[in-house]
Amino acid sequence: MAGSNPPKQYGITKPISLLGPAEADLHRTAELEKFLVEAGLYESQEESAKREEVLGELDKIVKDWVKQLTSQRGYTDQMVEEANAVLFTFGSYRLGVHGPGADIDTLCVGPSYVNREEDFFIVLHDILAQTEDVTELQPVPDAHVPVMKFKFHGISIDLLYASVSLLVVPPDLDISQGSVLYDVDEATVRSLNGCRVADQILRLVPNIENFRTALRCLKYWAKRRGVYSNVTGFLGGVNWALLVARVCQLYPNAVPSMLVLRFFRVFTQWQWPNPVMLCSIEEDEVGFPVWDPRKNPRDRSHHMPIITPAYPCMNSSYNVSTSTLRVMIEQFQFGNKICQEIEMNKASWTALFEPFQFFEAYKNYLQVDIIAEDDEDLRLWKGWVESRLRQLTLKIERDTYGMLQCHPYPHEYADPSRQCAHCAFFMGLSRKEGVKIQEGQQFDIRGTVDEFRHEINLYMFWKPGMELAVSHVRRKQIPAYVFPEGYRRPRPSRHVNHQQQSDKNDTEDGTMTGSPDSQLKRKHDLAGTDDSEPCRSVKRASISPVHPKTSSPQSGNVGDETTSNNNQMKRASSDASGGSQASHCSGNLEGANCSNSPQASERSSGTVASGPRCATREAGCSGDATSKHGIPLAENCTTPTVAVCTTLKRVAEKVVSELVGSERLGSSNSAELLESMEKDVLVENVHFGGNGVTQGGLPEELEPNHGIEVVS
Repeated sequence: MAGSNPPKQYGITKPISLLGPAEADLHRTAELEKFLVEAGLYESQEESAKREEVLGELDKIVKDWVKQLTSQRGYTDQMVEEANAVLFTFGSYRLGVHGPGADIDTLCVGPSYVNREEDFFIVLHDILAQTEDVTELQPVPDAHVPVMKFKFHGISIDLLYASVSLLVVPPDLDISQGSVLYDVDEATVRSLNGCRVADQILRLVPNIENFRTALRCLKYWAKRRGVYSNVTGFLGGVNWALLVARVCQLYPNAVPSMLVLRFFRVFTQWQWPNPVMLCSIEEDEVGFPVWDPRKNPRDRSHHMPIITPAYPCMNSSYNVSTSTLRVMIEQFQFGNKICQEIEMNKASWTALFEPFQFFEAYKNYLQVDIIAEDDEDLRLWKGWVESRLRQLTLKIERDTYGMLQCHPYPHEYADPSRQCAHCAFFMGLSRKEGVKIQEGQQFDIRGTVDEFRHEINLYMFWKPGMELAVSHVRRKQIPAYVFPEGYRRPRPSRHVNHQQQSDKNDTEDGTMTGSPDSQLKRKHDLAGTDDSEPCRSVKRASISPVHPKTSSPQSGNVGDETTSNNNQMKRASSDASGGSQASHCSGNLEGANCSNSPQASERSSGTVASGPRCATREAGCSGDATSKHGIPLAENCTTPTVAVCTTLKRVAEKVVSELVGSERLGSSNSAELLESMEKDVLVENVHFGGNGVTQGGLPEELEPNHGIEVVS
């Protein structure tokens, strides 16, 4: 009978709960939607119409461009008439969650005889440069995904190009079909993948409107809490979309308020590096590599795998490090605590979106000042430096063996009092929790900063006036321009667990005894001085890690590092020419000494090895390393395991059979039961160790012809 057909299953497991909203959930959803509107997250009808007009004009430009090239290359008049390019959108605009002022991610698909290197980045670039309403045109041909950035009628556009194996591109081209990937290079696959992933996400969620509202909410939350930035090592738009989509699959009948509450419940309990997946990974005859920790050793090192649902399936969050994962887990816990209070009517939605008080969360910070002669040079220079900041975080944690943890903050600040163009980024510094360090121990990271400066100086388009300064500042010496009102706000009285914990890490276990001055002499007092001013070093005892002469392991995915190789050697010798300024930092967490002097560099070479800085480790993940919430701590794993599981389906079916039909799930007891059952679903996993052997006593049930069914 048709009425007895089971509901459609979304995702690789059955849902946790099929229950719909109660009256209280509908009321909370209305309040949430009202809050999002008042927060200005929706664009006006006028701006929406302007975006459509801009896309229409851009579509005409790329069509004329292809016809021009077709004619110049001697094709017949009929071919010129049929020549075509198709414009697609992806990202937040395609998903329907963009806000006022957001950019539009676009993809131009052209025929096989129109290439990216010359036709797109030279011919089309020149056409756009001559277009009156196009400004801030910036080609980035060496990026992991080659892109042309510009503003058109004031709207930011990121334009990609993909040349497919067709002489004529049909107007109704369906790029979700695998046939578009035949006979194309990997850069083209990556360019096509953005659109293919966005379309697949919308196909795999039960209710698109509920998904959009929940995603809009959680993106805003992530920005307020400082964890929205792919380039810094946190999560970007597609990552958040995939996480929200997975929660939608687990609760297919939930309304937005329910999805937000359960989002934090699920990912507070999530056992990373178990991957999040919307569908199973499938091989394809095209032969592009897919994310598979059994075959690809690099995939086993990913800390927070969030897998794209379109072939070839990739890890969209390869930039996440142990430090940024730690920060995100803390923020998930904060969000879950507030959501519990919201569910009990003890807090409003406003409490969830309180901005993270980054400059009150740590006692010590690194300040990275980026300087250029004018705004245009600063835009280019800042983009390069910002793309490398993640490497500074990784290098510091590598050179201190994880004992010194970094929290990069993805917001930039500008000092209006400076004559030149300027912006600054900050990183919070703290000792690793629970690690006992002898009194007075210092972290000498001058050599680390030297190495970072050398990589920055490889910038091929360096110009005079582009400078960089890295310095240490204490909390009380944070410059006033980082505060919105120009002064420090009083510390919040609620939800200060992060602050208390970071202070605790700096002071407990005998690591911070005595006065600050007795532990370390400051390089200079930043109060009343220029932040980028060179500073004098002070002799002091320091403890520097000794690095065996072994080959350095990869510190993250290398996809974003391709532009710093041979084609960037133009600036390799800029240290001698004084083109870049950097402060060398050393010290314990109550202070750090920095210097630009040659003597400091000499001392640096004596304390930090100039060769590879990290010993190769073969150890697996310690099963005992868990947080207070039962989440394995990724930083305790030298070779993180990746969970691959088929038995989760059976676990989920058992849990769901107990949940479906429960009419009192909204009660407090039922809520506790649900949370307990969710834990059962999320923790029953099979783990792959570094050697690909299953751990945990469960048999490997991976059929090679059926793809990989991975815990999510």
